[in-house]
Amino acid sequence: MTDLSINLAGIKSPNPFWLASAPPTNTGYQVQRAFEAGWGGAVWKTLGDPIINTSSRFAAVHYNGQRVAGFNNIELITDRPLEVNLAEITETKKRFPDRALVVSLMVEPKRDKWHEIVRKAEAAGADGLELNFGCPHGMAERGMGSASGQQPDLVEMQTMWAKEAASTPVIVKLTPNITDITATAKAAVRGGADAISLINTINSLAGVDIHTWNTIPHVGGKGAHGGYCGPAVKPIALNMVAECARNAEVGVPISGIGGISDWKDAVEFMLMGATGVQICTAAMHHGFRIVEEMIDGLHHYLEGRGLTSVQQLIGGSVSRYSDWGDLDLNYKVTARIDTEVCITCNKCYIACEDTSHQCIERHVDQAGKPYLLVREEDCVGCNLCSIVCPVDGAIEMAELPAQAAPMSWNERQRSLARLEADEEEGAIR
Repeated sequence: MTDLSINLAGIKSPNPFWLASAPPTNTGYQVQRAFEAGWGGAVWKTLGDPIINTSSRFAAVHYNGQRVAGFNNIELITDRPLEVNLAEITETKKRFPDRALVVSLMVEPKRDKWHEIVRKAEAAGADGLELNFGCPHGMAERGMGSASGQQPDLVEMQTMWAKEAASTPVIVKLTPNITDITATAKAAVRGGADAISLINTINSLAGVDIHTWNTIPHVGGKGAHGGYCGPAVKPIALNMVAECARNAEVGVPISGIGGISDWKDAVEFMLMGATGVQICTAAMHHGFRIVEEMIDGLHHYLEGRGLTSVQQLIGGSVSRYSDWGDLDLNYKVTARIDTEVCITCNKCYIACEDTSHQCIERHVDQAGKPYLLVREEDCVGCNLCSIVCPVDGAIEMAELPAQAAPMSWNERQRSLARLEADEEEGAIR
């Protein structure tokens, strides 16, 4: 059987599936239940100074019949006493010594505060520490969470303070609520981070009740922005993981987070550079037992690819991810409709005619049967028709033979610059 074990900056676990720091890791009872179900690791819900949470703190975005396409919360860090959490961490690690038990931490940006909480977490038995610089609500208003995570100098300084006291690996959790996540990733590395984790939740308002005009959720008629996660954020998270993975100045292991719902999502994150993944919303939606299918699915996938270890996936697609200016402008695809499979619903025709390039024609054959035909000379290969088509296999995006050598925008501009320079030199002569 394939080897699913990972090593994230010295933190080992039997598989790459960890629970993220969140409600599912709030207590020793929950984390132990998760480990019994098969999770390879867990990041304990963030420890720090005592807080008070609100009632009515979660909301979800349901879309087109799918429940929990996105998930919003206004919950803060743990509201349980620090000593209780620490005692349960010790007990959990004793019961499950082979599982990765990382403790999430958040305190005021003060050196002594970081030293104190780091030492307490490690004394309790933590395998590693995750510095929470990502929480976008409540704690940020107190100068912590994303308020620190949006400032590279504070990320670097606080990471350094944590490292001064730490003897276990330090992971820095990054906020996505920033223009360039690599800026804070590099700051974490400068501060001594052994790894980074991303993304934390995205600033959001789940919705407004059009009957009561209250926000969703609301607390006694008032609402506040919260953190957004779940399947809807996966493309954002995947991009940010990839940007960090391909940046040579980052260069540390990555724990991928954001919208991961099954083993296939995990494979995507690992191909884009993550060593392992953290999961929250899917567990909250379906329970801890989902990890069984994740483990089985990943085993079968690796065996089918002829791979012996999950670590062979890490970064496998990073070299294929680039900037727009490096893409080949001479690469062409076109849409082709299989009339034997097509049900002539006209979704592709309407989408192309109304919102794209008007290159799909409606025809009727000699028997009076309607069919659709792509005018390939006008098709730009945008993929829209295949995206809206409800029938698998009805529309193929076919690669066309190359008509010219590969040429990116950047190469084109360099060639033009050389031509201009040659012309100027010729004019001088």
